[in-house]
Amino acid sequence: MSLLARILLPILPLALALAQPVPALAEAQPFRVVNRTDGEATALYAVRAPRGGQNDWGRNLLQPDRPLPVGGGFRVQPAEAAGCRFDLRLVLADGRESVARDRDICAEREVALLAASRPAVQAAPAPAVAPGPPVEQQRPNQNARASTGTGFLVAPERVLTNHHVIDGCNRVILRTPDGRWLGAVPPARTDANLDLALLSVPGMAGPTLAFRQSPAVRRGEGVVVFGFPLAGLLSSDPKLTRGEVNGLAGIADNPIHYQISAEVQPGNSGGPMLDMQGHVVGVVVSKLNAQRVAQRTGDIAQNVNFAVKGDAALTFLKRAGVEPRLLPSGGPDRSAADIGEIAQRSTLFIRCEK
Repeated sequence: MSLLARILLPILPLALALAQPVPALAEAQPFRVVNRTDGEATALYAVRAPRGGQNDWGRNLLQPDRPLPVGGGFRVQPAEAAGCRFDLRLVLADGRESVARDRDICAEREVALLAASRPAVQAAPAPAVAPGPPVEQQRPNQNARASTGTGFLVAPERVLTNHHVIDGCNRVILRTPDGRWLGAVPPARTDANLDLALLSVPGMAGPTLAFRQSPAVRRGEGVVVFGFPLAGLLSSDPKLTRGEVNGLAGIADNPIHYQISAEVQPGNSGGPMLDMQGHVVGVVVSKLNAQRVAQRTGDIAQNVNFAVKGDAALTFLKRAGVEPRLLPSGGPDRSAADIGEIAQRSTLFIRCEK
């Protein structure tokens, strides 16, 4: 085994065990939306940011026979763990709209929607995979040896992960955010040098994560890692950690890796690393083997982790015939909770059965 292989420890997935119960979350506090326009409203939408910016407004909160009058208010009860940042939209009877984006409803318990105007031509919503014919679920084989990892949706029915997550598997199944188990169809497109794999998963529906188009990633930028570490030991829900880009290259100046401080554990492999706009800038791949470093140096290295750069992942995907969404990152940073809401709808638990 090479020196690099001994020092650089892939985040190999762990065998599954019984999941521990998680405590119930406290109920989210309601907030009030007030119609301060000059007309009666027939529709009100309140969704977690940035869904409104993607033209994904969900359902109308107003009843058809109960419009919201001028000066009237409407009490909105967010779902549990919905976070604080919301996009709001009020539609008047004459078709004009008043929109407020990225409002902090934890600090602003009453939000007034003001002057309304004719809506501009809306951009298409973030591409979601259109449901195809029903696909039979692939239940886990409890008698099989299994390891786990993470992946995320990059195109219709296409999931990106690490090569080492699915290497040597007789069967690969994925748990979707809505709890279904779907099977990956071989063969996977792989690149062992990049440690990336693209899975074909019939029936996989959901929004795709966008990759960062610009500007270039800088040292010191905040990042969020999302995935399923230590499956069977921790709770079964996805975990979020936050850190920074510490270096623009990996071990031995590896140009395809970032060094990051966001904590990762076995099972995080293949998960998305997102910037503070919610755009993919890397794919979690490995952590430093602190024990081997301590044997060589006498010191314990702490929190030294690595991700495949987003540009390298994009090149791999394009070679595989996939054109992911690309969006520029600009404006104020979102909260880590908001980034988690973006990632959760597109991030998948991967089970490798051998």
